[in-house]
Amino acid sequence: MKISTRGRYALRIMADIAERSGGDYIPLKDIVERQGLSLKYAESIMIDLSKSSLVDAAHGKGGGYRLVRRPEEYPIGEILRVTEGSLDPVSCVGGTFCPRSSDCRTAGLWKELGDLINDFLDKKTLADVALTKAALNFDI
Repeated sequence: MKISTRGRYALRIMADIAERSGGDYIPLKDIVERQGLSLKYAESIMIDLSKSSLVDAAHGKGGGYRLVRRPEEYPIGEILRVTEGSLDPVSCVGGTFCPRSSDCRTAGLWKELGDLINDFLDKKTLADVALTKAALNFDI
């Protein structure tokens, strides 16, 4: 399994918002400048994060993005599933029909690996990847 740039950038953007907003809206142009990202690519990521209700968006003057929950309430796995889809190591583990599933000797191995990956990423939170926990003073 390999996390794409989309997933990695989503985490960087979310951590940036967590570190700076304190409940205020953060303009995306400021985030991409700090993170060295393409504005167009970041906009497409933010559409997914906003549609999934991970961030709140405000347009116009004073607009931008902000978290809707406290950083410690965002499992990393949730953010990555929005941008990556399934985090399972092979497609047949995630419920995709496989004609060999009844006699596959490796299915248990892949399922166990998928469970480990998902459990690990669901135990880590946005607060764990933000630079300073002292900066995470949210009144949400």
